[in-house]
Amino acid sequence: MNNMTKTKTGVLLINLGTPDSPSVPDVRKYLREFLMDKRVIDIPFISRWMLVNLIIAPFRAPKSAKTYRQLWEDRGSPLMFHGLDLKQKLSEKLGSDFSVAFGMRYQSPSIASALDELMALNVQKIIVLPLFPQYASATTGSVAEQVMDDVKGRLVIPEIDFISQYPDDELMTDTFAKLGLAYLKTRQYDKVVFSFHGLPERQIRKAAVDGYCQLNAKCCSNYNSKNQFCYRAQCFLTARTIAEKLDLTPDQYTVFFQSRLGKEPWIRPYAEDEIKRLAKEGVKKILIYSAAFTADCLETTIEVGHEFKELFLENGGEEWQLVESLNSDERWVQSLERMVRQRARA
Repeated sequence: MNNMTKTKTGVLLINLGTPDSPSVPDVRKYLREFLMDKRVIDIPFISRWMLVNLIIAPFRAPKSAKTYRQLWEDRGSPLMFHGLDLKQKLSEKLGSDFSVAFGMRYQSPSIASALDELMALNVQKIIVLPLFPQYASATTGSVAEQVMDDVKGRLVIPEIDFISQYPDDELMTDTFAKLGLAYLKTRQYDKVVFSFHGLPERQIRKAAVDGYCQLNAKCCSNYNSKNQFCYRAQCFLTARTIAEKLDLTPDQYTVFFQSRLGKEPWIRPYAEDEIKRLAKEGVKKILIYSAAFTADCLETTIEVGHEFKELFLENGGEEWQLVESLNSDERWVQSLERMVRQRARA
């Protein structure tokens, strides 16, 4: 009989990243690394370097640092400590046959350090699980590229398996639905809104198969093999799946996209325009999800939870309630556990 100890499967959880502190230098450092990624700002290197290093980082860092200070808690950045909590809980769920590491695409803990952690255990296989339900080149695609860059120079490269998307995962959407249901059971809302991070339209069109993507309701409401990697279509699928679990009719919820930068067209509808429209049409009470994010962060707590609330109230709205992200909710942990076990058996 073979008496060798069973080799562990490594699980690499990855989120986008956060500054090491809310200080201006750390925020500037984070912005430079993040925005210099060619998958995030997909323009020629020289143009990207000048835009990021001469305009965005110098002028945006002080303002962003102030915002990060609002977000920071005693344990630090929510994106960081929720990620570490998730790592711990998933490790306990999976047991001794698995080893779980956590890394960030930008800043620390780095993907390289998380890989070092797993490689030191001589794992035979690594399952890479980006914590983004919807695939986008700027997030999941960037993570995959960085992982491969980090392993290509190593003498030993184990089997690597990427979970690239899970926009309608049953347990993940169940968790989102139950978090929202806790509010819907105690109060009546005029509209449920699903907000997703935006992307430039050109990035969606560049990834389109056979010119299928038209960035309209017709193509994005029909999720199929032609648009299975279309970020916008996946966002609508996530919203539709959660809405069905909440027994919402199509007129009871809406979808929009946040965090637009620059003047070029981004995927629509735009958050600010829709918030004003809803308020002017008499919608007074809104329950909102930021369903592109699985952990609370600047884009959920500050942008959606505070800035969008202020805009809604300024335009006649009365109540704005943000549904918290999945964070390290036990049901979310179960969702990840099932995804990992299914992939480990494949």
